[in-house]
Amino acid sequence: MAEPELVDVVVVGLGVGGEEVAERLAEAGLSVVGVERDLVGGECPYWGCIPSKMMIRAANALAEARRVDGLAGTAQVQPDWAPVAKRIREEATDTWDDTVAAERFIGKGGRLVRGSGRLDGPRRVRVGDQVFEARYGVVLGTGTRPSVPPIDGLADTPYWTNHQAIEVEELPESLLVLGGGAIGLELAQVFARFGVRVTVVEALDRVLAIEEPEASEVAAAALRADGVEIHTGVRAERVEHDGTRFTLRGGGAEFTADRLLVVTGRKAHLTELGLDTIGLDANQRYLPVDDRLHVTDHVWAVGDLTGEGAFTHIAMYQAGIVIADILATARQAKAGADASGTSSVVGGAMGASSSLAASGSSGSAGTVPRADYRALPRVTFTDPEIGAVGLTEQQARERGINVQVGFTKLGSSTRGWIHRVGDDGFIKLVADADQGVLIGATSVGPAGGEVLSALVVAVHAAVPLSQLRHMIYAYPTFHRAIESALGDLS
Repeated sequence: MAEPELVDVVVVGLGVGGEEVAERLAEAGLSVVGVERDLVGGECPYWGCIPSKMMIRAANALAEARRVDGLAGTAQVQPDWAPVAKRIREEATDTWDDTVAAERFIGKGGRLVRGSGRLDGPRRVRVGDQVFEARYGVVLGTGTRPSVPPIDGLADTPYWTNHQAIEVEELPESLLVLGGGAIGLELAQVFARFGVRVTVVEALDRVLAIEEPEASEVAAAALRADGVEIHTGVRAERVEHDGTRFTLRGGGAEFTADRLLVVTGRKAHLTELGLDTIGLDANQRYLPVDDRLHVTDHVWAVGDLTGEGAFTHIAMYQAGIVIADILATARQAKAGADASGTSSVVGGAMGASSSLAASGSSGSAGTVPRADYRALPRVTFTDPEIGAVGLTEQQARERGINVQVGFTKLGSSTRGWIHRVGDDGFIKLVADADQGVLIGATSVGPAGGEVLSALVVAVHAAVPLSQLRHMIYAYPTFHRAIESALGDLS
């Protein structure tokens, strides 16, 4: 049995959340061990947010060029995937090499251990033959992996996940996309705009089922305009691959393509974390945490595996809370050690970063912020963009809230009329009539994600509707449509 090595904090999984926690705590002077079996930085910089948005930017440039006709003359476009693949390879991912990220963490004073970490009892983590014991605790940030449905025959085929779709050097002639969520639609539109024949198959009755129905309609119409076939209400039953092409069968229909992309959700693999060694059940989809991201005493979790949403901005938000909480714990331990005349293990460097834990969400000194997801923003980066915050109309009604809804089409605004081509979208507001505040909103349009920011502030701060109605909205902007939607609240 290996003798445990004593350190301050062990971070298992260096995705965006875990990496942020590990780097900031190391900068603060704590002894931090970061454990990562894949790439430091996780899914977002290598197979998620960054490279996918490079793809989307390129595809949108093609679409804008095609919109010249009728606006500013004529234009001919010849798509070429090579510069997109090159940019992803060289600028975003360093050909899927994490040397820069690893050296950055080490340069901040952290210690990187390669391998799979698992809990080995309270405050202990085992990585192969090494065992680390953490004075203050363990942070879990192991993220999620693609959840592949148990479809007959699928496991025996060379299907794609988002990894292969991002890494692709040469585009196929045709692509089947199994799953009509945000990732599926974003990638489907990209490939279609580069000339791939794309078919989306979704088991539910509409794409983007977590969003407002009006958003689903706009997204489906936009993709169909790009040549994408969309089939909803089709549950896949069997997948075959003959060495060249895929065949997907379901609902009495048959679909074929050169490639099959499976994007039906993601799952945290908790059984690999040794949760049983600290008395926790690993047979659950996600890892429940409290509002300071505590799993249990001396164990925190951040990012996708908490089940609050697979978004980089959630992982970073949660990381800030964990950093503040651990630094507060370390300061308390330091104060106790100083009072007893014992030298601190934390070191003087922590003082430089103690401000991280010095103020909470209310700005009061000596508090640790608590997680609050009421105004959680999310954006699907299709064209048009679909931004949303808070509750949908249906969710609000299911909670028994006295709901008011305001709606306006973007094309009826002055800016939408000026934009003319590609101005599909709307603003939808969901208000609590009794409280007189917004509790949800959706912004769809050419800048849907950017317009959303004003609505996030309104929901987060519970700005009274009367105050929102008497704001000055710049003219002619897309966000001015918010004023029209407020006028439609009924």
